[in-house]
Formats: sequence, C-alpha cells, structure tokens
Amino acid sequence: MPDRSSMPRSPKLLDRVRHACRRLHYSIHTEKAYVRWVKRYVLFHDTRHPNTLAARHVRAFLNHLAVNKQVAASTQNQALNALVFLYDRVLEIELGAIGDITPSQRPKRLPVVCTRAEVRAVLQRMTGTNQLVALLLYGAGLRLSEALRLRVKDVDLQRGEITVRDGKGAKDRVTMLPNRAKPRLAHQIKARKLLHNADLDAGYGTVHLPYALARKYPNAESSWIWQFVFPSRNRSTDPRTGTVRRHHRSDSAVQRAVKNAVAQAGLSKRVSCHTLRHSFATHLIEDGYDIRTVQELLGHNDIRTTQKYVHVLNKGGRGVASPLDALAD
Repeated sequence: MPDRSSMPRSPKLLDRVRHACRRLHYSIHTEKAYVRWVKRYVLFHDTRHPNTLAARHVRAFLNHLAVNKQVAASTQNQALNALVFLYDRVLEIELGAIGDITPSQRPKRLPVVCTRAEVRAVLQRMTGTNQLVALLLYGAGLRLSEALRLRVKDVDLQRGEITVRDGKGAKDRVTMLPNRAKPRLAHQIKARKLLHNADLDAGYGTVHLPYALARKYPNAESSWIWQFVFPSRNRSTDPRTGTVRRHHRSDSAVQRAVKNAVAQAGLSKRVSCHTLRHSFATHLIEDGYDIRTVQELLGHNDIRTTQKYVHVLNKGGRGVASPLDALAD
C-alpha cells in the first residue's frame, strides 16, 4: 500500500483559481476579486466543495447577494463572472443554465459633472505628480487606472497623443495629450529616466510586463520604454513572481489628493477622480464635438453609454482640442 504522506497533494481550490487567472493573463485585481468571490460562495454553502454543487446553488448565492446583502448590480455581475470562471476554467464542469436570478437594482443616476470653474478650483489646489495625473484625467478623459498604467512608449509628445493600452474591455485607443500638460509630462518623463537609471545601477530596474511579453522579449522588462510614467516611490515585491521591482503610483494617493482639493475648494458635490473624466466628456459635447468622436476618445463600446453626457445638439467635430487648454490660469 503506497505511503499517502509521500504522495503529492493536489493544489487547493483557491490556488487553482489563482493559477487559472495567471495562465489566462488576468490582472492581479481580477485574480483577487475572483478568489474572494469563490471563497464567499464556498462559505455560503457551509464549506462544501463547488464540484458537489450545481447551478441552483449558484442561483441561490446570487439571489442572497441581491436580496439580503443588497449589493449593486455591478457587484452581483462580478460574482456571477467569478463563479462561471470557476466552473468553466478551473473545475472544467459544465454548469448549465442558472435560471432566473433576482437582479440587483441598478439605479439610473446621471454622472456627477463639475463646471469648468469647479474643475479649475480643484486642479489649482493640487500639486506635484498628483496634480499632473488629475490634469490627464480631465484633459485626456483617462480613467485613473489608465493614467497610472501609462508607459513611456505610449506618450507621444511630438504628435500630442496618448495611447491607452488594454483599457476597459481589453481595448486600445488613442486620445489627445493636452498642450498645457506637455511641459509637465516631458519633465516627468525626464525625471523617470533618471530614476530608472538609478534602479539599474542598484541592480533592479525591471517592470511588470503584460501577458507573456517577458518570456517573448527577455530584455524588455528592463527597457526604458516599458517603464511606468508615474512610478511608485519605493520598490516592492511582485506578489506573483517574488521579483523586486518598481510598480506604478498608488491610486489611493491620487484619490486622497483629489478629495482634499475638493474639500479645500468648498465644493458641495461628491467629486472623485472619475468626475474629472465625466467633466471631460460633458465639456467636449458642450463645445460642439460630435458624440461619436467623444465615444472614441472615452473608449466606450456602446454609444448609449456616451449619450448620458449629451447636453447640446451634435454638430460634428474634427481636430479635437482638449478642454484643459481652454482653462484660464
């Protein structure tokens, strides 16, 4: 009879979820979210293994989230995606039809938008790198995550363009680089070059690369063009590989800076980083730019998502100028 203590153990369920996410090149944020939902699903069913559960158990969990926990519709959808991933990609079990679930209510709210004077007041009360990031949120319509993940190669100072790689929906797009942000961004990139050289001299200088590029191009991870434009102050250990490298700036640092600036400006609106992106879209439409042009700049899949910003008639727009460049000092 074989010695069971010497036999290799199969990976635990949550480790299998992590491995599947990494095999499919999911982001670290998605990986953590899926692991969290699988854990909650198992605990909800008294720690029974998911391979002993079926579609009706998934439906019961999703209904529990909507009825008892009253989570947002996006939260319920994320939980559903995590469980479908679990059965399809990890357990390789056909889940079958889940059936009708109680949907979380999705309130129909208009986005919070600042006036140009309010945007100016917020930006004037910010400083340093956080202010530069905020300039790009309003001036180029970037999401906070998109701004922080910008790499040197994706900023074209000569053409006045920013290329957003792997944005929401895994899409690339091109948006404008505001003229008023160019000098600041050029200085940021020069400073970033000095920091990268210092990291290389210290025996570091690598950066996380998306997908399998690190294996395909072994020297790319230490290449200058792949470095994040907005680096973190300190080097950190990659939770997946254990490699010590410099990641991009924390989103919480920018969020706190915007929150403090809003308080100092005395605004009564609930303004966040994403409000600056909302204001970018609204002000472009107010200036007469075509809604489909705005849709492309924002990276929306559906024109209906962009239509919530409509306050004026479409007039057609070419040669889009950033609303940031129209702000007076």
